[in-house]
Amino acid sequence: MSLDSITTSVDEAVSGFFEPIAKWLGEVVFYSVPVAGTELPLIVAWLVVAGLVFTAWFGLVQVRKFKLAVDVVRGKYDEKGSAGEVNHFQALTAAVSGTVGLGNIAGVAVAVSIGGAGATFWMILCGLLGMATKFVEVTLGVKYREVHADGTVSGGPMHYLPKGLADRFGKNGKTLGKVLGILASVMILFFGLFGGNLFQVNQSYAQLVSVTGGEDGLMGSSAGALFFGILVAALVGIVLLGGIRSIASVTSRLVPAMAGIYIVACLVVILVHATAVPAAIGTIIEGAFNPEGVAGGVLGALIIGFKRAAFSNEAGLGSAPIAHSAVKTKHPASEGLVALLEPFIDTVVICTMTALTIVIADPASWAEARKDPDSVGGVTITSDAFGTVMPWFPYILTVAVMLFAISTVLTWGYYGLKAWTHLFGRSKASELTYKVVYTLFAIAGSLLTLQTLIDMADAVLFMLAVINIIGLYLLAPVVKRELNSFLEFVRARKAGAEDDEDQESVKTTV
Repeated sequence: MSLDSITTSVDEAVSGFFEPIAKWLGEVVFYSVPVAGTELPLIVAWLVVAGLVFTAWFGLVQVRKFKLAVDVVRGKYDEKGSAGEVNHFQALTAAVSGTVGLGNIAGVAVAVSIGGAGATFWMILCGLLGMATKFVEVTLGVKYREVHADGTVSGGPMHYLPKGLADRFGKNGKTLGKVLGILASVMILFFGLFGGNLFQVNQSYAQLVSVTGGEDGLMGSSAGALFFGILVAALVGIVLLGGIRSIASVTSRLVPAMAGIYIVACLVVILVHATAVPAAIGTIIEGAFNPEGVAGGVLGALIIGFKRAAFSNEAGLGSAPIAHSAVKTKHPASEGLVALLEPFIDTVVICTMTALTIVIADPASWAEARKDPDSVGGVTITSDAFGTVMPWFPYILTVAVMLFAISTVLTWGYYGLKAWTHLFGRSKASELTYKVVYTLFAIAGSLLTLQTLIDMADAVLFMLAVINIIGLYLLAPVVKRELNSFLEFVRARKAGAEDDEDQESVKTTV
């Protein structure tokens, strides 16, 4: 029996068993209600409302404290002797690598095809709101993290939900928090294996096959798929064995590299079509408030833009606090401020650059997709947009996709490990078991699709948002205290720096 027939049989068997479950779960989690001629997924509304509430509650923290967040990333307010494993910049890049991925390339193209250019405007707005939610959940992640005897750190909703709710509501809160913590771990682990690992490897392999001659090319055979899977698995396994320090070391190089390659490519297209920029911006703004051919009109464009942003930056899902919790700091809110930069980078910068490139280049495939959104794949539209200036871009896109995929696999490997150890303990045997299983999933990613399980993983991850955001609302007063504490520290640090400067001035004068 050939490898192809084996993998096909496995795919069909798994899909046949889990398809009814995935379908039911998807209908529940992504339940939509008809609004003005279009469908509004309630989970997207749940995430957007959270962003609005936290933006108001913390007084536009994402705007007022943006510069302070950048200063913290630069290390301006670092303190010696702080518990943790990585610095602020490494924690940020590790978390960003889990959100910046194929959705930024393909998903945005789908959004501007279904919702028109105006979806870009609402996508940006949702990204800005998500910054406040990310600030809240990451502050809690660091506040209630667990620092182990060996110096390693565990954090995330599986920690701050039980500990935080117990702190605020006593015995009843402790019981509820334990149950929510276990559920959060299961959901994160499941998505990590299928959505964060198998899907990323599968899609990066598909892109590699497309630029190496297709199914008849160098990598199109089963042997090529197996070789690719083993290669990725080996890289992932080596880095994963090194823990968050190793992952952060790799992602702190990969994330700037992949973002840099992609943004430069976008800028090349934009500069070549520079005369079309004003008209494109006008099209985006006009399309946001007066869209044509979009189901539901303005509300339809808004929903599509919000949906793309919410699915892209993961604000409110509880995943990012796991990476951020490993930061070296004595002030939880300092990392919360760093984390609010994450949706800005992912959605406001990278997703917007993709959308603007497509709108400016206006490839034929985009026009075709606006008439029939199912006619052309999202990544094809993005690739065609770059192709208007750089016909060789599919090869560069392949490099970007590979970097996106590997960094996402690494980060979700760490997220899954923390969920696994919360459920099964931190023994060496337990951790090694997880790492072996996760590595094998990377090999399977190039051989199998298991689309039904990936769809189910998406539903499970967004189910986590329901649990997580309830906890964020209940624990928001804790975040307020932590923010005030850090701002007090910043004021004291600034006052001390000014005093030092005055003393130096006096010495110089004398």
